[in-house]
Amino acid sequence: MSDYIVSARKYRPDSFESLIGQDNIARTLSNSIKRGQLAHAYLFCGPRGVGKTTTARIFAKMINCAHPGPDMEPCGECESCVSFQEGRSYCIHELDAASNNSVEDIKTLMEQVQVPPQVGRYSVYIIDEVHMLSQAAFNAFLKTLEEPPAHAIFILATTEKHKILPTILSRCQTYDFNRISIPDMVRNLRGIASKEGVNIDDESLHVIASKADGAMRDALTIFDQTVAFCGTDVQYADVIRNLNVLDYEYSFSLVDSFLAGDYAHAFLILDEILSKGFNALHFVGSLSTHLRNLVVARTGGLEPLLELPDSLKKRYADQASRCTAQFLFDALGITTACETGYKAAVNPRLHIEYALMRLSRLTAAPVNPAGKKADATVSSGDAIPVEDSIPSAMKKADAPGIESSTGVAQPAPAPRRRAAKTGSALSINALMDEKKEQAHEEEGPAVQQLPLPSDEKVSAAWKSLSSLYTNRPRLSSTLSNGKFDIREDAGVKIVDFYVLNEAQKQWIEEKLLRDLENKLRDILQFQKVNILVQVTPDTGSAEKVPYMPEEKAKDLMDKNPEVRAFVADLGLDTK
Repeated sequence: MSDYIVSARKYRPDSFESLIGQDNIARTLSNSIKRGQLAHAYLFCGPRGVGKTTTARIFAKMINCAHPGPDMEPCGECESCVSFQEGRSYCIHELDAASNNSVEDIKTLMEQVQVPPQVGRYSVYIIDEVHMLSQAAFNAFLKTLEEPPAHAIFILATTEKHKILPTILSRCQTYDFNRISIPDMVRNLRGIASKEGVNIDDESLHVIASKADGAMRDALTIFDQTVAFCGTDVQYADVIRNLNVLDYEYSFSLVDSFLAGDYAHAFLILDEILSKGFNALHFVGSLSTHLRNLVVARTGGLEPLLELPDSLKKRYADQASRCTAQFLFDALGITTACETGYKAAVNPRLHIEYALMRLSRLTAAPVNPAGKKADATVSSGDAIPVEDSIPSAMKKADAPGIESSTGVAQPAPAPRRRAAKTGSALSINALMDEKKEQAHEEEGPAVQQLPLPSDEKVSAAWKSLSSLYTNRPRLSSTLSNGKFDIREDAGVKIVDFYVLNEAQKQWIEEKLLRDLENKLRDILQFQKVNILVQVTPDTGSAEKVPYMPEEKAKDLMDKNPEVRAFVADLGLDTK
């Protein structure tokens, strides 16, 4: 067990020929070695696991080989090559900038750079995660990076190029590493599986490569994890269960359900996926990816964009042949809108289920008056007849000549006139006419008017309003103790509510009147009730009670000359 080495280390490339997915960089570095045009500083940028540090080690091994081949390939027999293979080379110095990012660490490096190599011609200093150096460390490194000794070569590696100072970038030859493509990863994994005696199918290899997201190191790590779970005989079902990946079968079944207009089956598939612990948003994203693949499979000349095994390509081509281009475009519009609105949805599951219902309605053919289904596929922008969305039980109850649940024969509903189309859009005039017609149909030939409530009923309802504002004691007291009159005007009940002053009237009209009227109408179950706020007339017999703060201040000063003098002496503002 102690001799086990993970695949990422065991099968690490040791030459530019075995480097995966970085052919242009390998060719450029090889040519610079052949021509003797070595720079003193290189910057390798790119995502994780694409071979930056590996390329730096291969480059250091090639320039220090004592007996290189015709293509400058290392001989593998000299002391430099042997020490490199055994991991004891004195020509390569690796520094982790994440843990050695201070000025003192850079000063130590500068002192080490002055020492010539013991074996070979060059001392190569590989600094990983160089963007982690502090500002002061970068500044201390500038002079050495610009004019190092002739035997020193710096190779800086980073995943975040934008964090590197421009003064550092200008002193380095920059190489941008690409993500490794899925076919390249599958090819490499297939070779490693053959060497390890692991039996694995192409579908499983594609799942592993897709999960790695362009990083070969991640793909090898996932491969080791899969072999540990499945053993030497790897099955596709075990791979997707171990990696928690949605099976392709779900997406194929969903699209078949959409084409058949069977949203019930789509609901069951969603429930099964959620019961297995999959994220609902990932499910929608997977469905969008599937629809995108169908678009690619249906369009000629886009086959290279499908990074899938041949068996899946055939299935995609077969299903895409049964889908119209309009259906796929509309379906993608629905799924992308569902992804966008998912986080803002109050009920995320209902949000997705509604999207599935819309997807199932894309191929529903509308029924024409002759009872025949139209041949054209209905897109998401076309109108779907109301009759298609009514359950069959409701249609049966409302059918002419058939008794409803009450036992009374229902008359046939009046036909609803469809709005005329102008081009691809509905006519605005036709829509307005239809709206008026619908309003007239809803009102009926003779709408019975409800009788006005009695004054006693309105009075009782008004007095009960104060109980609805117990959380606002002053307002509740004003409503219960205030004076009011009830009168009738043109078939409308009017409640005259009297307040003490104009300020009270203005405040109630602006802040409270609509709420009072709505509550009063709800209590009476009658809409033609209005409230009119009026100021109590000043008869002169009753003393006016101050209400607003400025009125209270004026009343206090009128009754107390000392207070009035105090306010005048200090120049206070009583408003």
